[in-house]
Amino acid sequence: MVKKYGPPLTFSPAAFATIKAHLADTGSVPEDYDLIVTGDLGTIGVEALMALCREDGLSIGGKLTDCGNLIFDPIKQDVHAGGSGCGCSAIVLCSELLGKLAAGKLKKLLFCGTGALLSPTSTQQSLPIPGICHAVCLESRR
Repeated sequence: MVKKYGPPLTFSPAAFATIKAHLADTGSVPEDYDLIVTGDLGTIGVEALMALCREDGLSIGGKLTDCGNLIFDPIKQDVHAGGSGCGCSAIVLCSELLGKLAAGKLKKLLFCGTGALLSPTSTQQSLPIPGICHAVCLESRR
């Protein structure tokens, strides 16, 4: 399933697999969440993730948001693939999402941090950069 693409396209299959596994493992559906948030797939990666979901019949379109897309303006900044997944995730989670959870404006979100498994050896050998995604479900106590 994972093709030889660079980030963020290697992150999109990782995000898809993690989201699908989480939903299956917990018996939940996208409608159970206010938001499904990815780290920094950027515009290109979100499009790839949505294509994978469509191919599988999984509808997350109304729930999906991406930290990189929330930070960067793709038109003014000409950003297509975003920035640092860990940086974008931390900024959006700590500055916006946790506050909304604490205030009860969000009840439940699936936070899916995406990133690269970088290796100097694989980079020197011109191998693709594998993507990874970890998910955590965050719920409001209100």
